[in-house]
Amino acid sequence: MGLFNTKNSESDNESATNFYFPSSKNALIIFTRNPVLGKCKTRLAKTIGDTAALDIYKYLLKHTSEISKNTKGDKFVFYSESIKKDDLWDPSFFKKKLQEGPELGARMENAFSELFQLNYEKVIIIGSDLLDLTTAHIEEAFHLLNTNDVVIGPAKDGGYYLLGLKSPCSKIFRNKLWGTASVLKDTINDIQNSTFSLLEELNDIDTFEDIKPYQELKIFYNTHD
Repeated sequence: MGLFNTKNSESDNESATNFYFPSSKNALIIFTRNPVLGKCKTRLAKTIGDTAALDIYKYLLKHTSEISKNTKGDKFVFYSESIKKDDLWDPSFFKKKLQEGPELGARMENAFSELFQLNYEKVIIIGSDLLDLTTAHIEEAFHLLNTNDVVIGPAKDGGYYLLGLKSPCSKIFRNKLWGTASVLKDTINDIQNSTFSLLEELNDIDTFEDIKPYQELKIFYNTHD
């Protein structure tokens, strides 16, 4: 069982070093963007404005925090820009780290590599923008990794909302057009020689069309049909 440290920084980049002992063989990675006005849910903001888009993203973050903190295993929040000490990610449940890499594939690969180096046997990553994602989806993915090398949660837009691995697999994270409808298909092509399983397809919230089915989000906007 390994020991590692991470820099824990406030927005002014003041940092401290924390040490964690892994307490499980399962690790959950949550990739999140720092909720900053004008810098998150930009495609959605084109329709409903920056403020409403930010409010919706904060709602999605809260949902992701609630459903992920109940999963078994160690949980890691990887921030896009800077680590926040006092936010909705309760340090009693979540260890906090910073994404590293020039693009999404590299950042995900680095996060997986770091946790596998700590001898975690199953590592799963999720995003933070799905209201349909539940604790049961994550637990099912960990269970499926008992008999599969890879587990994927397909998103309706052609990407994926969850990826689970039992060992490093660099090719999954390379040569992808991230944010396009080809990501899931290209990823499945990469793992044809591995055993894999797919979860149910879910809706990834990126555009105004994506939020229309959710009554609970209508409180954040009221001027769009």
